[in-house]
Amino acid sequence: MLNWNWDFTWEIFPHLVRATGYTLMAAGIGYGIAVILGLAIALAQRTPSRIATRLTREAVEFIRSTPLVLQIFFIYYVGPQVGIRLSPWVAGMLAIGIHYAAYLSEVYRGSLENVARGQWEAATSLNLSVSRTYFRIILPQALPPSVAGMGNYLVGIFKDTPMLSVIGVTELMNTANSIGSENYRYLEPYTIVGLIFLAISLLAAAAVRWFDAWVRHKLGMR
Repeated sequence: MLNWNWDFTWEIFPHLVRATGYTLMAAGIGYGIAVILGLAIALAQRTPSRIATRLTREAVEFIRSTPLVLQIFFIYYVGPQVGIRLSPWVAGMLAIGIHYAAYLSEVYRGSLENVARGQWEAATSLNLSVSRTYFRIILPQALPPSVAGMGNYLVGIFKDTPMLSVIGVTELMNTANSIGSENYRYLEPYTIVGLIFLAISLLAAAAVRWFDAWVRHKLGMR
């Protein structure tokens, strides 16, 4: 029978709360990198250059087809061999950002392709620049269909942060492992971590649904 120790729970709780803040920071910065880089990748696949488009798509497929943990190892351990030395935190957030940028680029690409062709033709007839066409006409229409997919990957990034422990990042799961190994008690830390992950995932999903509804309302969509 499981024996829950409440004194031990209150003792370790502040440490897990602090680690939750680090985990949220890693997920937030990694997601920010993914959002911006993913858009850049999606736009790079729409350039007139077939070579650039092909190379970009091959890079996306390579990133999507290899495990995140391998990419974390590669950036952190192989990087110094070519003169790129990064701290575990920076390497971890960069790996998460690059990995999920590949997935978000596909979300963006699908949304951009769904914008009516007439919108592109109208921008061309008005002699708008490429940047104005994208940021004033195309992207505002492509954003609403992208929100749901972007939200799913936000939750996915948060749940993948435990992989950063392989290079020594003191995120939530790493902290729980350390507490368990030091005290020979794993029930309380692992249970609390599971509840924290569940709560944040549910809150993130609810926030995404709210943002999706808000964007559609602002753009007059139902």
